[in-house]
Amino acid sequence: MHIPSAPTSEAAVLPFAEALAASGRSGGYDPDRWLYVPDFYTEYRYILGTKGEKPLICVGVNPSTAAPDALDNTLKSVQRIALGNGFDSFTMFNVYAQRATRPQDMDRVRSEVLHRENMAAFEYVLKNAGDRPAVWAAWGGIIELRPYLKGCVLDMIELGAKYGAAWYTAGKRSVKGHPHHPLYLKKDSTLDPFDALTYCEECL
Repeated sequence: MHIPSAPTSEAAVLPFAEALAASGRSGGYDPDRWLYVPDFYTEYRYILGTKGEKPLICVGVNPSTAAPDALDNTLKSVQRIALGNGFDSFTMFNVYAQRATRPQDMDRVRSEVLHRENMAAFEYVLKNAGDRPAVWAAWGGIIELRPYLKGCVLDMIELGAKYGAAWYTAGKRSVKGHPHHPLYLKKDSTLDPFDALTYCEECL
């Protein structure tokens, strides 16, 4: 369980570029296999995933406690579905980078610093995912918990368009149209095309 110790606006946030440059130095995991930024446990996480030539970028709402070689059940499901759909790796990203096992513990007000650095991380992921990056929207209905999350998603859609990203969902969407969370998906779930912008206009 991770409960934030304070609002992110009151904490020091390591810029993504600095965190990326130092990634792999802390030890405890294989940096040739894992991408983990920052590479130590703290109040936020930009990226967690495996390295490969064809990654599936999965987008949740916010990170919990997972780390390299210590994936939680959600991340295990993400990895299974990525491999089952022909990808050689996965990148777990989140709409908001603050760690909180219970999403209701997330910041009430968005930290603009954390959001800016999270978008820098998303752009890095997109640039390094090959032609037409595959982005799997997987945040579930908890996207409704904070009004600022819609703005975060819209910024991601704009960045994705810059790199020709293709958006997908997996599993049945909710009655309100929200993408299915990975945790309870069948292991053989396939990806379906997703119009992320229309979704934001109609469902958020």
